[in-house]
Amino acid sequence: MKNLFEKVNNQQYFRTDHLKNDLKGRSVRGGAITIAAQASRFILQMGSTVILAHLLVPEDFGLIGMVTVVIGFAGLFKDLGLSTATIQKAQIDHQQVSTLFWINFAISCATALIVAVLSPFVALFYGEPRLTWITLALASSFIFGGLTVQHQALLRRQMNFTSLAKIGIISMLVGVVSAIVFAWYGAGYWAIVVMQLASAATNAIGVWIACSWRPGLPAQGSGIRSMLAFGGNLTGFNIVNYFSRNLDNVLIGQYRGPQELGFYAVAYRLVLLPIQQINGPVTSVALPALSSLQTEPQQYRRYYYKAILLISSLGMPMVGFLFASADKVILTLLGKQWLDAVPIFRFLMPAAFNATIGAGMGWVYQSLGAVDRQLRWGVVSSILNVILFAIGVRWGAIGVAAAYGLSRPFFLVAGFAYCYKGTPLKLTELTKTLFLPAFASIGAAISLIGINQLLPFDLNNAIALVIDLILYILLYLAIWIIIPNGKRSLLEILEITKAFQKKRG
Repeated sequence: MKNLFEKVNNQQYFRTDHLKNDLKGRSVRGGAITIAAQASRFILQMGSTVILAHLLVPEDFGLIGMVTVVIGFAGLFKDLGLSTATIQKAQIDHQQVSTLFWINFAISCATALIVAVLSPFVALFYGEPRLTWITLALASSFIFGGLTVQHQALLRRQMNFTSLAKIGIISMLVGVVSAIVFAWYGAGYWAIVVMQLASAATNAIGVWIACSWRPGLPAQGSGIRSMLAFGGNLTGFNIVNYFSRNLDNVLIGQYRGPQELGFYAVAYRLVLLPIQQINGPVTSVALPALSSLQTEPQQYRRYYYKAILLISSLGMPMVGFLFASADKVILTLLGKQWLDAVPIFRFLMPAAFNATIGAGMGWVYQSLGAVDRQLRWGVVSSILNVILFAIGVRWGAIGVAAAYGLSRPFFLVAGFAYCYKGTPLKLTELTKTLFLPAFASIGAAISLIGINQLLPFDLNNAIALVIDLILYILLYLAIWIIIPNGKRSLLEILEITKAFQKKRG
């Protein structure tokens, strides 16, 4: 009787046919819940960055930045792309997911052990003895991560975004509070270490409470070969992409030291932080929805462009505002000691602008099961990134930021052209979708810079920043309305919110 109950209980996490009955409603509700939760997490993360920037020194962030490159790379192996494989696969069962769970957990434990063994070599590479204990401490986070991979995948597969949102907020809150307390009492860089460990542990506990599925024993012949191949290609892409995207930190840390790396790391974090708050939630909703539509090209195409319009309309204006008011943002949030990060911050803006829609490539590759093509693109783009970073580091953090940021538009066009090949999607349609939000964001940024140059006011920096924000929003909306068909597109985006409210009511 117990086995029968467990079998019935487990089926709720594996079946997805019921999702199609109200896919639009689930997507709207899920997107709204996830974005609201991500907004809360953004406030927490931004608040922690501001507070810790005043309690700690740039060198503390630089030390963590040196280790983060290693920890982040090793972290790719706790997942192995198997969470996405669980979400994407049309039919899965308890035995398959159980086998994947034990694979994830075993690899995570092995990764933690390897990182711990390598910790002295990390310290030796940078010539910084303090990194040994930092690396050892952060290695334990992999064990918590391995325990949650498949449970989180099952929650996403069922589009249970409410539970995921609650867990994300609570785990981040626990980490942030822990870090602030430790920093207040003079723990220095250990405050950041404690924040990551506390968040990871709380997240693992929350996920196991929210997802009642429990793994059985692993089994041979469970039919996971195709899922392992999918995960292998996705992991291969993540590895080469991570290496190229984090080589900048390695080079700056090696040749310029923790001080300059601290400026670069914080500038990079601030640049991408607002975008991550949008792309993460939308991706968590769009990927399972698009996966369920992979055999229906017309509906797939319609859903995809709406999702692209949503993330670009929200993300691009954020980047435009940050570029126009970069000095005020840095000064208000971080203080005068961080002003050297302003030029780095501005040079990274083109990368942030492209990042607002870059997630759309991953949606296509992963929802259609074409991760082998994603891997090939990752290899080519990573090689080019390595060359750019190697050239840029001659001029320090600013040179690296300029090389990376200014090259992104070329990468974006080439990337989408290759991604769309053989799919129902077209580059011309993407361009039409992006024209309005891109034009309005850039136009509002240029207008705001012009207003500040022509009408300089001697105001408190925080007040001036708020005025800039209000002006930018008004300029952005005005340009949308003035452009032909802009008002109609803007109303289309607002209808998503109305639909959510109607569904919720």
